[in-house]
Amino acid sequence: MNERNKTVVTFFILKGFSDIPQLQTPIYLLILLIYLTTLVGNILILLLVCLDPHLHTPMYFFLGNLSALDIGYTTVALHKSIDIFVRGDNEVYFIDCMVQMYSLTWFGCNDLMLLTSMGYDRYVAICKPLHFTTLMNSGVCAGLAIFCWAFSFLEVIPSFALISQFSCYTLNIINHFFCDVLPLIEISCNDTSILEMVIFIDGGLVAVFIPFLLTFISYVFIIVTIMKIKSSTGRRKAFYTCSSHLTAVLILYASLVSQYFTPSGTFKYSKLLSLFNTAVVPMLNPLIYSLKNNDVKSAVQKKLKHFTSVF
Repeated sequence: MNERNKTVVTFFILKGFSDIPQLQTPIYLLILLIYLTTLVGNILILLLVCLDPHLHTPMYFFLGNLSALDIGYTTVALHKSIDIFVRGDNEVYFIDCMVQMYSLTWFGCNDLMLLTSMGYDRYVAICKPLHFTTLMNSGVCAGLAIFCWAFSFLEVIPSFALISQFSCYTLNIINHFFCDVLPLIEISCNDTSILEMVIFIDGGLVAVFIPFLLTFISYVFIIVTIMKIKSSTGRRKAFYTCSSHLTAVLILYASLVSQYFTPSGTFKYSKLLSLFNTAVVPMLNPLIYSLKNNDVKSAVQKKLKHFTSVF
């Protein structure tokens, strides 16, 4: 690498969607709409879980955590894109870029782990219903939630520690709408082999594959148990209790696979997939759990009746 092509940067320029000029304004308007919808939907779910006693169960406890996580995840991922659209400011300081990258990776890992915990909750509810109150008491739920948040926070440290020590880059333009590890690796003139190995082990295996495997195992036992139910009505009812969670899991893992297995040379499509993962998926979660869940729909109806009766 020629020395004159190396530079120490104090800030980055986010390219955003400038490589799709014909769609740039519609995309930013869509981002703003999605962000507002995500905030409203997840805040509503969070309030319902906190205020309605009928939703004080393990599944909705984890759903409340997931809603809080989605609010933070979407805000961290999209706030700079909204700033670019409103003020035209596409510069981000190095330290702010590192903080955004760390937070997004932390939230992304935590998202998978919370969904894994919700899968375990569904496994206990369907496969061991007589022991549900013991195996999923408030202490166990709180412990699982704390473990998800804390472990995810610590799991990100190795890769973050490595990339934050990078001393030079070939340029300071990031071909993305937020600070992400892969675009930074592309423009780095440091040796990234160790970082890539850590990302594969720490991110690919620990953060993604293990939660996927645990969730998959939970659903293997769930499906086997459901198939043993003699009544077709009973089977439908048992499957319905986990259909919302299963839908959310399938959408999230499908978006992750599509995002990170995009062929090289199609990065602008990868950015659109990243937008789906960081914006659309958190927006869909409240819809999935409200439209496919009678408890949530009932809680919404009661709160609306109470609200209208006041006025």
